[in-house]
Amino acid sequence: MRAMQTLRDLPDVARACLAALAVLAALCVLGPGLSTFDPHTPDWHALSVGPGTAGHWFGTDAIGRDVFARTLAGGRLSLTIGLMSSLVALGIGVGYGAVAGLAGGRVERAMLRVLDVFSALPFLLVVILLLTLFERSLGLLLAAIGGYVWIDLARVMRAEAARLREAAFVLAAHAAGASFGQRLRWHVLPNLLPLAFVYLGLILPQAILVESFLGFLGLSVDEPSASWGTLLSEGVQELDSAPWTLLFPAGFLVATLALFQFLGDGLRDWLDVHREPASAPA
Repeated sequence: MRAMQTLRDLPDVARACLAALAVLAALCVLGPGLSTFDPHTPDWHALSVGPGTAGHWFGTDAIGRDVFARTLAGGRLSLTIGLMSSLVALGIGVGYGAVAGLAGGRVERAMLRVLDVFSALPFLLVVILLLTLFERSLGLLLAAIGGYVWIDLARVMRAEAARLREAAFVLAAHAAGASFGQRLRWHVLPNLLPLAFVYLGLILPQAILVESFLGFLGLSVDEPSASWGTLLSEGVQELDSAPWTLLFPAGFLVATLALFQFLGDGLRDWLDVHREPASAPA
């Protein structure tokens, strides 16, 4: 019931974006069942045919693979990798920011300097280097993308944890003898989670974009699997002869990123209005 009330309280734009993203995710999950063609199986009788030809709604690529099926299958992969890597970033960012903000003093300043060092690194180049030097795997890909998008989240969580550090209920727990870990687990982290999940909607499109960029460079998943970035790379090569192989995956990617951006903005505005004051216990 509380979740339904929260959904009703969201701005209209956020609810519309959430509904559109749910439809998009359902399309990607159910993609193979919506098409009569397998995304990896060529149709040798329909090479580079246009949209709507021979039953291929989005046309085919140079070796006859159905662009509609491949776009939905690629979306499922991009959304899955983006979500999983964002959860990795969420765990790192929330934990790091909460410890820094609650600790304060020298510990907080030292941890902020570490964040400054990470921010100054050309982290995307480091990710590319890691994926080039080591054997690519899903775990390495998730860790690389999650390690790239967690820094800004950690700064936000640190600022909110520092605000909570001076809250009356946290000070009272400290005075009552609660340890650092107890205050962190019982008072700070529960109050950070709503803000963290709002920022999940902001880092998720960033993670999807990074994965697509890596896929465009050929550093994401291996064949025959293909993410949106891989499809964009293939589409560029066929731009002159079959532009639909680029336009449809690019359209899905742009629409997804835009929807997540609008959703994140709406959730952030909603949280600013409904956030409880720091003086009230969670």
